Amino acid sequence: MSQRAWVAAAIRKIEADFNRSADTHLIPVDLTGFPGIDVYLKDESSHPTGSLKHRLARSLFLYALANGWLREGCPVIEASSGSTAVSEAYFARLLGLPFIAVIPASTSPEKIAAIEFQGGRCHLVQRACDLNCESERLARETGGHFMDQFTYAERATDWRANNNIAESIFKQMAEEPHPVPEWIVCSPGTGGTAATLGRYVSYRRHDTLIMCADPEVSVFYDGYCAALAGADWRDLTCEGGSRVEGIGRPRVERSFIPTCVDAMVKVPDALSLAAMRHVSATLGRRVGGSTGTPSENADPYFYEEVFHPLLEKLSILDREYVMKDDVEGGLMRAIVQDVPTLDDALHVTEDLLLEETQTVATVEA
Repeated sequence: MSQRAWVAAAIRKIEADFNRSADTHLIPVDLTGFPGIDVYLKDESSHPTGSLKHRLARSLFLYALANGWLREGCPVIEASSGSTAVSEAYFARLLGLPFIAVIPASTSPEKIAAIEFQGGRCHLVQRACDLNCESERLARETGGHFMDQFTYAERATDWRANNNIAESIFKQMAEEPHPVPEWIVCSPGTGGTAATLGRYVSYRRHDTLIMCADPEVSVFYDGYCAALAGADWRDLTCEGGSRVEGIGRPRVERSFIPTCVDAMVKVPDALSLAAMRHVSATLGRRVGGSTGTPSENADPYFYEEVFHPLLEKLSILDREYVMKDDVEGGLMRAIVQDVPTLDDALHVTEDLLLEETQTVATVEA
């Protein structure tokens, strides 16, 4: 079979798989603590693989096929914290291609098992900052293709339409009391979801604002602040890797576009995990820490009415917090300078969240 014929057959298989799949659910959540504010959870876990990055993986494969980067029998390699790798392994198996996931050694056994269940092989690295260079090395040695989601997420996704997450949300909101949401909240893993959301609302001329919630050990927030200040932001890095699987990065990835984001906040991991437990109990289903991170920021009133008092109460742990005004729009941003350890703070934050908040994320991505 010629390369062109193989690519056509591969794209047909992916499109057929899409036609067999339903869209993910948009779940309304009643916030008794915030009357008059409607909040919805976009449940991306209801994709065939259960991975939140299924849309992205599909887009990356179609983008690579259209560019002629994938060839019959050649391996596909991806650097991932786990979720993207699960879905890419699914599509690689669909096309009969070997798949190697380059993931942190700290990745949960459940995520590793999910990748292997889809036919992938896991290659573990000790430091998150080494994922890309190790993926590039494997691609060279095997003659395969490094997908590089962190570079291509924002360009592989068709942000105008084609069932991207933004189009899906607005279609599902069409018959709701307020079909155009005031805010959509997401957390950056590659930055691609925020870019898609921001571009789509601008292109469709919606008044919706986009907020990003960054986990504690990540540099996206610092990059955003630097970009707003007109400083160099592309090469910023931080030490260590995110403790919240699927979001946060030690470097500002190429898919992160600060001008697509209207507001950003850094959320302590302890609060993310406490919110994760609260949302799980509220919805009656298990969610991960990457749901808890944006859960803290689903409501623009959260800063003044909930988050600031919560930080004040956490000062009983003798930790120091700094609040500063948003450069545009007057929203409060929280910068946690000395975050309590999870062991010390989780039970405190969970009790406070259960007592004072009823917030959930609008987008889990």
